[in-house]
Amino acid sequence: MANTSSPDAPIPVGRVSALIGGWIDRLGEIWVEGQIAQLNRRPGAGMVFLTLRDPERDVSLTVTCFRSVFEQVAEAVQEGSRIVVHAKPEWYTARGTLSLRATEIRLVGLGELLARLEQLKRKLGAEGLFETARKRPLPFLPHRIGLVTGRGSAAERDVLENARRRWPAVRFEVRNVLVQGPSAAAQVASAVRELDAMPEVDVIVVARGGGSVEDLLPFSDEELIRTVAAAGTPVVSAIGHEPDQPLLDLVADLRASTPTDAAKRVVPDVGEELAKVHQLRDRARRYVVHRVEREQAGLAGVRSRPALAAPHRALAERGEEVTALLERARRMLGHRLDHAQTDLGHALARVVALSPLATLERGYAVLQRPDGTVVTYPQQALVGERLHARVAGGGLDVTVEPSQD
Repeated sequence: MANTSSPDAPIPVGRVSALIGGWIDRLGEIWVEGQIAQLNRRPGAGMVFLTLRDPERDVSLTVTCFRSVFEQVAEAVQEGSRIVVHAKPEWYTARGTLSLRATEIRLVGLGELLARLEQLKRKLGAEGLFETARKRPLPFLPHRIGLVTGRGSAAERDVLENARRRWPAVRFEVRNVLVQGPSAAAQVASAVRELDAMPEVDVIVVARGGGSVEDLLPFSDEELIRTVAAAGTPVVSAIGHEPDQPLLDLVADLRASTPTDAAKRVVPDVGEELAKVHQLRDRARRYVVHRVEREQAGLAGVRSRPALAAPHRALAERGEEVTALLERARRMLGHRLDHAQTDLGHALARVVALSPLATLERGYAVLQRPDGTVVTYPQQALVGERLHARVAGGGLDVTVEPSQD
């Protein structure tokens, strides 16, 4: 361009911009490191805009990328984060500006590790491995506790000593493994599977006494997380690292802040339990005493009533009433009998007075034919007919004679 341009024959701006664009296109995709000076994520927009700055040289470049590219690290980056982008330089000829079109974004150093962990966290969370509904309750008093920890570590000592101090009869099944380094996750997962297969183990504690984020990476290993999720025995995570939370804390049935806290939450305190037993026993005794006293008071109230205080009095009163009723009934029955006897005597006298025998005793007789019919008129009797005459003293047969009148 220098050979073909001069004050009299300058190159147009558009031509210069096009030439610069051609040279930049030849650069191809490159890896660029810098610090996010400005971040612009518009809701609903398909593109994300960043300003990438070199703090040492105070140089900035605009970076654009699709939202899907940025979402892979969205939760781990913010303004001020150092990132590495795989991008292609682009020259906008019309405006004469340079920008980078990123196809991949990575965090530098620790940030990259955290981004990977965040991706794994979202993946396992989408599968439901961290759901609260999957958490299993710990047994009140485990017969045997499985402990996965480093050999001779402070975490092992804290768990064993505090648990035995709280419940001296507690028993442990200890598996010493590496808790740091490339093979740590595989050893921890293997120990969890081994303890989970032992029916006498009621709960498993995975313990480590804290450390840096890099040191705790084995406890966010996908194999270990899936092993704990598939275990049939409740698992307690006791990593002892408060600022950062390894994924084991999310999948475990219980997260303890420290190994000492794990011992306190897995094993009950014998002193506290005895105190509860004494309290419950005293409460039960007070309740029983109160119940007995209440029933005794009720019984005394019932016994003080006349019906129970002097039961013979009521019987005597009822006996007197029965005797009076009996005498009354006897007198009434006597009166009725006397009255009936008088009536019967009167009826008898009337019957006797009206009886045909009384008439017969006065000398009268009753004539009857053999068929029993009574002859009441002389015309009814035939001469020579035999009749039966009944008189007061008995009866006799007579023959009808002709009348002398």
